[in-house]
Amino acid sequence: MSRQDYTDFVPAPGTSRIAGETPRDHALVRLRLPRAQELFATWAKLAEAPFRGITTDGNVRPDLFALAPSDAPTEAMAAAAMRLVAMLPGEVAARAIHPVGSQLWQQWQNTEILVEHHGIRLDETTPQIRDAVLAVLAAALSAKGFEATRAVMQLNQFLGDLVGGPRVLGEWAYTFVLFGTPSTAEPWGWQLFGHHLSLNCLVIERQMVLTPTFMGAEPSYCDAGPHAGISLFEDEQRKGLELMASLSAEQQGRALVSGSMNGADHPPGRWHFADHFHLGGAHQDNRIVPLEGLAGDKLTPRQQRCLLDLVGAYVAPLPPGPFAARMTEVERYLAETHFCWIGGFDEVKPFYYRIQSPVILIEFDHHSGVFLTNAEPARFHVHTLVRTPNGNDYGVDLLRQHYAKSHRHPPS
Repeated sequence: MSRQDYTDFVPAPGTSRIAGETPRDHALVRLRLPRAQELFATWAKLAEAPFRGITTDGNVRPDLFALAPSDAPTEAMAAAAMRLVAMLPGEVAARAIHPVGSQLWQQWQNTEILVEHHGIRLDETTPQIRDAVLAVLAAALSAKGFEATRAVMQLNQFLGDLVGGPRVLGEWAYTFVLFGTPSTAEPWGWQLFGHHLSLNCLVIERQMVLTPTFMGAEPSYCDAGPHAGISLFEDEQRKGLELMASLSAEQQGRALVSGSMNGADHPPGRWHFADHFHLGGAHQDNRIVPLEGLAGDKLTPRQQRCLLDLVGAYVAPLPPGPFAARMTEVERYLAETHFCWIGGFDEVKPFYYRIQSPVILIEFDHHSGVFLTNAEPARFHVHTLVRTPNGNDYGVDLLRQHYAKSHRHPPS
């Protein structure tokens, strides 16, 4: 699939949106802007609400998730995390480690604006601690998932170099947090977040949850410098287009919400200046997202396989056992899964699509420029999102079941 060229949209010297030499200097300036103030004020208000989970109508559907071992690499994860913990000085450990039930887990965000004071900031720590954090990620993720995570971080550095902000948009401009005590028996987890990236992993014995997961890039490929050759989201884009192309005209009519990627052409509130068409972004843990589009029971068997193959591209960061369990979970509700589309579906036009079922919500969106200057959405700026609706993002529903089974209360 041909790539759309980003080079015409690299800002001229002196016109970049980088507002300070360091991430914290940049944040101080950016937070004076009305839009940034509006965004963070909205997030602060949303953070006050108790976690419920994304739903279609405000009501959490019960009995969707179950405690069941799925061959998660728990021993390797716990061992890597304990090696990290042993390296942390006391004051760093106090910022980095929080109870498994902490509300801080919901405080991730995907902008470059550094406002957090908890966790381990990878560009402010030692190379040894940074390597130990990467070891935790490598132990938890599939090889493909670890590679994609590192690629997001490296593309962030590429963007920083392009726009004259290599410290603000850097490879290590990310925050890592541990929740609970790493264990093979008790619940614990970790989180990594920053610009264009958020991973949230909960572990309960040999079971794991890896949502919310946010991955993006601007641009989505690198054609120069030490990371030349990196390219992300090709499967997610190609397989989405292939599924849309496989539909009949009548099916496409059901799937297509709108042919326009212009937010002004949509109902108020459907498009957001930061999230664009994404509905499940940062701090949207309790959002009501009504079903739209074409239902899975209206697909042919071949189209259903295409849909599952597309879902697999998003579940791929999970290691083999949890990947298989997650795909089985998704397939169980395939008839209730809805697929919807906004934008064009030729070889050029940008688009958005969503896959939504009782147990998974996936979003793909092409965005206009933030640090590049394209005023319209372009295929080289991509945001992707995976969530577990109905109360199991961050593994919350499994945590509830675990503590109910053991007749104990979660630490908070």
